[in-house]
Amino acid sequence: MASVETAAEHERILREIESTDTNCIGPTLRSVYDGQEHGLFMEKLDVRIRNHDREIEKMCNHHFQGFVDSITELLKVRGEAQKLKSQVTETNKCLQDDGKELISSMEELKQCRVQQRNIATTIDKLTHCLPVLEMYSRLQEQMKAKRYYPALRTLEQLEQTCLPRAGKYRFCSIMAENIPKLRTQIRDTAMTQLRDFLESIRKHSDKIGETAIKQVPGAQDLVDFSPVYRCLHIYTVLGLRDTFENYYRKQRRKQARLVLQPNSNMHETLEGYRRYFNQIVGFFVVEDHVLHTTQGLVNRAYVEELWELALSKIVAALRTHSSYCDDPDLVLDLKNLIVLFADTLQGYGFPVSQLFDMLLEMREQYGEILLKRWNITFRQVLDQDNYSPIPVLTEEEYRHYTSQFPLQDPELEKLPFPKKLPFSEFVPKVYNQIKEFIYACLKYSEDLHLSSTEVDDMIRKSTNLLLTRTLSHCLQYTIKKKNVGLVELVQVIINTTHLEQSCHFLEEFISNITNVPPDTVNAAKLYGTSTFKDARHAAEAQIYTSLNAKIDQFLQLADYDWQASVPGAGTLMASDYLIDLIAFLKSTFAVFTNLPGTAVEHATLPGKVAQTACMSACKHISTSLMQLLLDPEVRQLSIGALHQLSADINECESFARAGPVAGFQGDTLLLAFSDLRQLLDLFTQWDWSTYLADYGKATCKYLRVNPQTALALLEKMKEMSRKNNVFAQFRKTDRERQKLIDTVIKQLRNLISQHT
Repeated sequence: MASVETAAEHERILREIESTDTNCIGPTLRSVYDGQEHGLFMEKLDVRIRNHDREIEKMCNHHFQGFVDSITELLKVRGEAQKLKSQVTETNKCLQDDGKELISSMEELKQCRVQQRNIATTIDKLTHCLPVLEMYSRLQEQMKAKRYYPALRTLEQLEQTCLPRAGKYRFCSIMAENIPKLRTQIRDTAMTQLRDFLESIRKHSDKIGETAIKQVPGAQDLVDFSPVYRCLHIYTVLGLRDTFENYYRKQRRKQARLVLQPNSNMHETLEGYRRYFNQIVGFFVVEDHVLHTTQGLVNRAYVEELWELALSKIVAALRTHSSYCDDPDLVLDLKNLIVLFADTLQGYGFPVSQLFDMLLEMREQYGEILLKRWNITFRQVLDQDNYSPIPVLTEEEYRHYTSQFPLQDPELEKLPFPKKLPFSEFVPKVYNQIKEFIYACLKYSEDLHLSSTEVDDMIRKSTNLLLTRTLSHCLQYTIKKKNVGLVELVQVIINTTHLEQSCHFLEEFISNITNVPPDTVNAAKLYGTSTFKDARHAAEAQIYTSLNAKIDQFLQLADYDWQASVPGAGTLMASDYLIDLIAFLKSTFAVFTNLPGTAVEHATLPGKVAQTACMSACKHISTSLMQLLLDPEVRQLSIGALHQLSADINECESFARAGPVAGFQGDTLLLAFSDLRQLLDLFTQWDWSTYLADYGKATCKYLRVNPQTALALLEKMKEMSRKNNVFAQFRKTDRERQKLIDTVIKQLRNLISQHT
């Protein structure tokens, strides 16, 4: 069985060898050698080889005759082939001879084609190079003509289009190397021109602003903006627009700070302010033009930021410099200049409300300056016045004064010429100065875009300040001057009365110039009438003070003998000083009250003032005499001295009864001396029983006698009796009088203690 299987396996291997590609026969042969029967396989292989050889031999024998026939045919063809070879050789020789001329022609044609190709290549290269050269030449011309923006465009075209097409030639390389240098040169040149432009507009901002304020040519007519546009285009082409914008804005900010910094002496002249405003207007007119013509070099936010900075600087500078000004005319001119400045910039779209707010602040300062100027004016008017009624000789003179001051006195108009106005020169002068002040206030209020009501309110408030502060101080100063006498004080009273009555005419005057009726709701009122009332009251008080001072001068001449003996049976005469004093009072009140028989050259004292002055004088005399009695220096007092003082009081009472001033009812003026009269009567009549019995009753005869005062006088009389009557204890009458004084003193002390 094993041999049969082996034989079958060998048969399979042989078939594989016969049918398999020789490259893959290795594994088949390995299987033969892996077995143990390779010898047997070799035998079978030899048998198979012999079989194939026999088959090959059979096949060759089968085809041999055909092979022989083919050889025979081939031998026949050889002769023909030799003949054909000779013909081909001959033909080749002829062809070679003929081809030499063709080859020569072909070489010539080849050379012509090469030349033609070279010419075409050259033409093509020149076609690309010539535009480069032409463009470079044009670039040189543009640079020479300083047409930098077209030059940049030429550079861009040369670099991006022409040079790449031209090829890598040396001249192209040189050009390419020069292009960045040319760009830098153009950029630097443009920047230099821009710097020159910036310097030029900085120097000429004043002229630009002046022209803009006058609203004549625009900025483009005064300034060549081409350097800005040129530089902007150049930097845009170079891709450096942001750099240019930042540089331009930075430089203009620096210039803005310089423009906004005023000169230290700007406040000295209006021209200094005008130059300052012109420069600012010029600066912003240029920026506004650049804003509207450059599409983004500056934007609205940048300009508004600059304007906000400028506004704060301008307002601060004006506040500082205007504070040095003390000339109202200069302040008024400055206000008009600021209004023109604000209106100009407002026309360019800049908000200027802060400037008008500042003008309202300056209005307060202007008002203070006006008040100072009018203070000097009022002082001069009051100092130069003669304080006498104005004499009027003709109708023309009368109309002249009544046109200056609204005098309405029908009785005065009826009087024949010559006549006198009741007031002195300072009344029409003060009245007209008040009107001039109102005009000055109105001038400042013009063009401030205020309503009529606001203007009216400002004028009335300022006028009130003029009356209540400035004029009031001037009047008070005049009244209290040392050289102002009673005549002047009386005239001041008359003058202030007329000025007070004229206030409603001032109300109408203000209403006429502001077109705001005085009865408008919330309209300010003139309360300056209080100024004239206060001045009149001060003058009245000064009259009382001056009159009392004059009385004191007479009283200083009083020389009483406080230890005088009791007079005899004759009538006791009043003291000389008192007679002179009463005579002075009579003449004074006769003049100032225009009593019949007096030549009046001065103003007439108003009735109530005259009454008050007369009563004040009488009270002052009574009080002063009482003080003389109670003076601590007067330590001893006699009844004789009291009789003399009683005689003086009689003189005073006679003056009071004579009615030196009309208007007193009954014995009103006598009441000024009642305290002293009752005291003297009590002592001279020695009516102590009545005094002590009726004290405290409304019907008491000595109602005005103060027990303290009476006690003080009794103490002085006691001292007199004690020192002068050394031998009083030896005289019964003196002892009894001394005892009586002691008894009265004791009773007065008890009375005082009971009513304390």
